[in-house]
Amino acid sequence: MPICRTLPCGVLGQSLVVVSDAHLGVAPPAAEEVLLEFLRACPALGDCLLVNGDLFDFWFSYSRVIPRHGFHVAAALDRLRDHMPIVMVGGNHDRWDSQFWKQDLRLDFHPARAMFEIGTRQVLAVHGDGLTDSRWQAKLIHRVIQHPATAAIYRLLHPDLGFRLVDLLSPALGDHTHDEATLTRAAELQRSWAERLMQDQPSLGLVIMGHTHRPIIADVGENRQYLNPGAWFDGFRYAVATQSGAELCRFEGRR
Repeated sequence: MPICRTLPCGVLGQSLVVVSDAHLGVAPPAAEEVLLEFLRACPALGDCLLVNGDLFDFWFSYSRVIPRHGFHVAAALDRLRDHMPIVMVGGNHDRWDSQFWKQDLRLDFHPARAMFEIGTRQVLAVHGDGLTDSRWQAKLIHRVIQHPATAAIYRLLHPDLGFRLVDLLSPALGDHTHDEATLTRAAELQRSWAERLMQDQPSLGLVIMGHTHRPIIADVGENRQYLNPGAWFDGFRYAVATQSGAELCRFEGRR
């Protein structure tokens, strides 16, 4: 079932803007400054937006508190929602949400994956973490971090203590490798996963993933593609997809 009912027949739009892996909070300040400009420009780039995980390097909204570092971007998304439908998919750094995106900003937020249509094309958006990693340590960490009990316990901490704890543990628990061979292998596994999924589900016309920070458009069949827009922090990358194709882009702005 399509996840967005903003337009009739379950169609999110005709031209989808895709951005992923900004990692705001640890990325250089320019990543946020230009992202705010990009969000203002989005209605001229397409007619709907997908934020496909890891917008923030860490995001956790309590029942009455949201992270201070996310204020400007959250406000920009709130303003943009008046002009175009927005779908957000959580990443391994920012899927712990207490209904803030849905209830307060009225965005279409999904912790793990989202399905919708662009024109006549069925689209699956998933960040990609936890799908292809064969290391038992990574699988264990993923299960522990994503378990509902972990979020429930963390929610009991004072926000200042909770965020300080994340700052201390992030180098050990986060996916911060810069090894080219490891990243290339991860991107290959991710592409293979998407291609197998599309073979098993012929109705899928486009699978969108993030996480590996490697931009790619791969044809899987006639008018069927796998897309990773790459990381926003890596040269302000994004992508635009329609019912007939996709394009990798870089946002120039006023630089």
